[in-house]
Amino acid sequence: MKIHIVKIGGNLIIEKKLLLSSLESFLLLPGNKILIHGGGSKANILSEKMGLIPKFIQGRRITDKETLDLLVMTYAGMINKNIVALLQSYDCNALGLCGADGNCLKSFFRLKTNNIDYGYVGDITSKSVNTYFIKSLLKKNIVPVLCPITHNGKGDLLNTNADTIAAYIAISLTKDCNDENEIELHFCFDKKGVLRDLHDAESYFQRIDFRLFQRIKNNHTIKNGMIPKLENAFLALRNGVSKVSIGNPLYLNEENNKTILCL
Repeated sequence: MKIHIVKIGGNLIIEKKLLLSSLESFLLLPGNKILIHGGGSKANILSEKMGLIPKFIQGRRITDKETLDLLVMTYAGMINKNIVALLQSYDCNALGLCGADGNCLKSFFRLKTNNIDYGYVGDITSKSVNTYFIKSLLKKNIVPVLCPITHNGKGDLLNTNADTIAAYIAISLTKDCNDENEIELHFCFDKKGVLRDLHDAESYFQRIDFRLFQRIKNNHTIKNGMIPKLENAFLALRNGVSKVSIGNPLYLNEENNKTILCL
């Protein structure tokens, strides 16, 4: 049986029509399903309303204590529970989780690199994922809905990149399932795929291998948040995840109209 791991973010979170169509496509996927959501765009809007100017370095958010409090309220509260309520309206028994719930995602403070202190940001590895807990939910036909808030086991909540969470859950389940299940990872946003030209919605790459990724990163065809997204996609592939795609959730159940990643 397949396990589909789907990450949604960007405008899919902000615009209710896009969110509803995304969840409808998600529910049509066969087999077991796990949903991971971001919400950075929504958090940015709320931050600015509260006078907290978001700070990013290479597409990654700097998270001080005030920002962390806002992210926990936004990600683990408003966005997560709204998605769970919408899934329940489709008769899908979903359970909203942050990393501390069921100890499902344990992280550690990101180390300073190049004198950059990211603050309350948590990094994870494949050992961070409580696969026993996640698989127990799937066996009960419960759909886990995970937000990008983790914990370090010492009482601290940490902000963790949602793409990274999706990749490591896919990797951990791949290693844990012993070929029992085929794991597919889908990164979803409001474009058909990774674009050659940001002004042309039809200019998406149908396939990207690692050499092409390096080339389009170096020539700045891709930038900001797309770089860590693709880094996580290739991390998953190198660790045995059977299929990784990036695209619009409307095409989740199709082979085409998306970017397929390959080694």
